[in-house]
Amino acid sequence: MASGCLGTPWGPEPRSAGTALPPVPLTGALRSLGGFEIDTARLGAGGLSGIHLDDSLLATMIDDRARWAQARILLRDGRAAALEPIASGPLGDGAGQALPPGHAGDAEALAHLPDGTWLVGFERWHRIRAYRRLDGPGAYVAPPPGLDRAPFNAALESLTVLADGRLFAIAEGLAPEGAPELRRAWFGGPGGWVALAWRPAPGMVPVDAAGLPDGGALVLERAFSWLGGFTGRLARVPAGAIVAARPGAVLEGAEILRLDGTVVPAENYEGVAVARHDGRLVVALVADDNHSLFQRSLMLLFEMADQPVA
Repeated sequence: MASGCLGTPWGPEPRSAGTALPPVPLTGALRSLGGFEIDTARLGAGGLSGIHLDDSLLATMIDDRARWAQARILLRDGRAAALEPIASGPLGDGAGQALPPGHAGDAEALAHLPDGTWLVGFERWHRIRAYRRLDGPGAYVAPPPGLDRAPFNAALESLTVLADGRLFAIAEGLAPEGAPELRRAWFGGPGGWVALAWRPAPGMVPVDAAGLPDGGALVLERAFSWLGGFTGRLARVPAGAIVAARPGAVLEGAEILRLDGTVVPAENYEGVAVARHDGRLVVALVADDNHSLFQRSLMLLFEMADQPVA
């Protein structure tokens, strides 16, 4: 579909915060389950920049104006049917007071620890906060070393928990010294970060990551030009590459989805999440509409094969 449109919407359900969109034909590792054009007012957050998905298909999202929202994804006959809003609110500072949008509130990355803690990565003021509850106070967490050197608006966009319990973080715009084509990445966690690098596709930058149950990961990348608009891709990193990675290693992934408007619509995708639901792997992507009337806030859903497709 050269127009980059998912097709004719089914129409909104009464309790849905999104208009359901039908699946598109795909070959390879992913099968489309459709998606939603999100009503950000009903959801309670816009400019979506990070997402987590649990095995019940509860989606937790953050936006770049320091808000969070939760909604339940409902499937019907294996297709996206409704996005039921549950709760939303502002992200708080250390005292639980609402963070202001802008310099202090540009939330860009979201991870969920096994103990239930939420980690939120911010840029502009580069830092990580930990929330026992998203509607509570956020304590500072030691960020990866060198993150303070990241460009003003291109810091920690990717943050996820791997199957082995380590965090995997990638900076959008921070390149290792002498390697402008790479982006600085880290494994580990506070007090034990190990530096390595990520190799994005030419012209693209990493904007989110999601750990896979087999120990691998997905990395979402994006590009923008004034002439071509937004394009992107989803890359899969095999578990073996992550296990074998040592300090200073360069990780890269194999492309499993192109986001350029030929089949899947081109938008400003900034969030990816993975969950195992009813025996299958479900992948969710969310797009940041930049609070613009000329962009769409989308959530796309896919089923992914457990094993990489050659």
